Amino acid sequence: MTITSLLVANRGEIAVRVFRTARALGLATVAVHSDPDEHALHVRDADAAVRLPGAAPADTYLRGDLIIKAALAAGADAIHPGYGFLSENAAFAREVGAAGLTWIGPPPEAIEAMASKTRAKELMRAAGVPLLEPVDPAAATAADLPLLLKAAAGGGGRGMRVVRDLDSLEEELAAATAEARSAFGDGEVFAEPYVERGRHVEVQILADAHGTVWALGTRDCSLQRRHQKVIEEAPAPGLPESLRESLHEAAVAAARAVSYQGAGTVEFLVTADGRPYFLEMNTRLQVEHPVTEAVFGLDLVALQLRVAEGTALPLTPPAPVGHAVEARLYAEDPAQDWRPQTGVLHTLAVPGEVRVDTGFTDGDEVGIHYDPMLAKVVAHAPTRTEAVRVLAHALAGARIHGLTTNRELLVRSLRHPEFVAGQPDTGFYERHLAALTGDAPDATLSALAAALAEAAPAPDAPLAARLGGWRNLRSQPRTRRYTAAGTEYEVAYHPVDHPGVRVLSAAPDRVTLEVDGIRRLFHVKHNSNNSELYVDSALGAHTLTPVPRFADPRARTEPGSLLAPMPGTVVRVAEGLAPGVPVTAGQPLLWLEAMKMEHRILAPASGTLTALHATTGRQVEFGALLAVVQEETTS
Repeated sequence: MTITSLLVANRGEIAVRVFRTARALGLATVAVHSDPDEHALHVRDADAAVRLPGAAPADTYLRGDLIIKAALAAGADAIHPGYGFLSENAAFAREVGAAGLTWIGPPPEAIEAMASKTRAKELMRAAGVPLLEPVDPAAATAADLPLLLKAAAGGGGRGMRVVRDLDSLEEELAAATAEARSAFGDGEVFAEPYVERGRHVEVQILADAHGTVWALGTRDCSLQRRHQKVIEEAPAPGLPESLRESLHEAAVAAARAVSYQGAGTVEFLVTADGRPYFLEMNTRLQVEHPVTEAVFGLDLVALQLRVAEGTALPLTPPAPVGHAVEARLYAEDPAQDWRPQTGVLHTLAVPGEVRVDTGFTDGDEVGIHYDPMLAKVVAHAPTRTEAVRVLAHALAGARIHGLTTNRELLVRSLRHPEFVAGQPDTGFYERHLAALTGDAPDATLSALAAALAEAAPAPDAPLAARLGGWRNLRSQPRTRRYTAAGTEYEVAYHPVDHPGVRVLSAAPDRVTLEVDGIRRLFHVKHNSNNSELYVDSALGAHTLTPVPRFADPRARTEPGSLLAPMPGTVVRVAEGLAPGVPVTAGQPLLWLEAMKMEHRILAPASGTLTALHATTGRQVEFGALLAVVQEETTS
């Protein structure tokens, strides 16, 4: 069969990435989009686009019938599912084939066999792949702790809980079950031993319809937040060759056990003493596939398409070269419980010889309905040391304006001694998050640059204004106040110099200062939609908000008010919660879902709940009043 037109049943970064390969192969491209994605990059990037009416994934990207109808209407003859959404849905894969379309993925039977983690483990046990033995939560004892609760039907960190205390097991089991049912439509949850300081190591496989199965090296994906990957690399560092070979053999055995075809990933947990255990098989392309592409010099999407057309793979893959590292850039605040961010992304520019896969361009809106990942940034170099260094330098020099991101966390993670030494493990952020997110870079010089840029006349301003802005007179200094990352900075400056600093030049978009004999360039961008200024330099990036002379009285709220920290949907309210009920400080009162993650809203103090405005299923805007707690008084 020959494919001529490809529909991608997905959105954002992965759709853009698949379209890039499709165009290179001469294929016509078709996008689908929800209403919030009407103007998204993947829609603009495609030859044709079909609307899926609605906003929620359940009404749009999870509607297989609408996607197949869109493919037929647009003249596509194949569907690529990307990752997430319907990519591991066997019923959808069958429906695609029944409609006369080519499915770019493994056979439905292989997807079905690996769809449930519990069933997959039974299959792997029969194939001789090593496993962690499950634990019956009802019979668990203190000797079984810590336990990891996992949703049987899903991934991406949804429906996962670590239990370290038997007293909390029942509550965590109920929470994991509810989240799994909400995310995947299946509330089945199982328990297994939680391995402290284990490593998440996976093997990329690629198989054709002629019996050839490639094991394309290993990847380490141990640096995770909320069981979702943040930094990935290939090959996994520090593995003995014997362990690497056994992982390859187990991955190939897993693929052959289900007559696999196409691209897939077999994931393992490797203990501190080097014992590997099968976790699951992802029957799709992975987010982190670019690191494998870089090391092996392959285009995995192109190979997926060729395998789907019936092309046979060479008997052996190419040899790997060098090392690759990928960082996921998220619109989120790691210091605030990984709180996702929404709004306009004014600028996204990453310098250097790195690969940037993104679904956004300058001026695009980051909404509440989908994952907050902005981009994947990938560096490839002859050695791991060089690849890590190149990636950290590129991220440090990136200009990202409009949203709080995890960029600083990524840079600090890549430069952390443990990571540099090639010793990542899944407990990395549990141990180091506070240090990695604390002590924001000092913004004093950035504030000075912002003040000078604001004071500098535009190049096309009248001559009198340009001369007046730079009078060489010793008068009283000007002052300007800004806030950056919660800290207020006041700078006093003369148009020509500043104590300890020489002003070499100043314009509305760039300022050059000499600090202790070192020349520093500051790029300044003013957001015309609000008063924020973005200052980027080798000393760090800062978002500065001018402090008004008088406080805004509308900023005041009643004590004890619980405001929505982000726009989202209320998915659960604590059982029995109602006005008049006593609560204790830190008690979870309700759960808010935003951008594919659940966030607990905690009681700010011990006292009595006097108002409850949140109900299950209600969509709320940022800053919406959810509840009010009247703090108890002590005599």
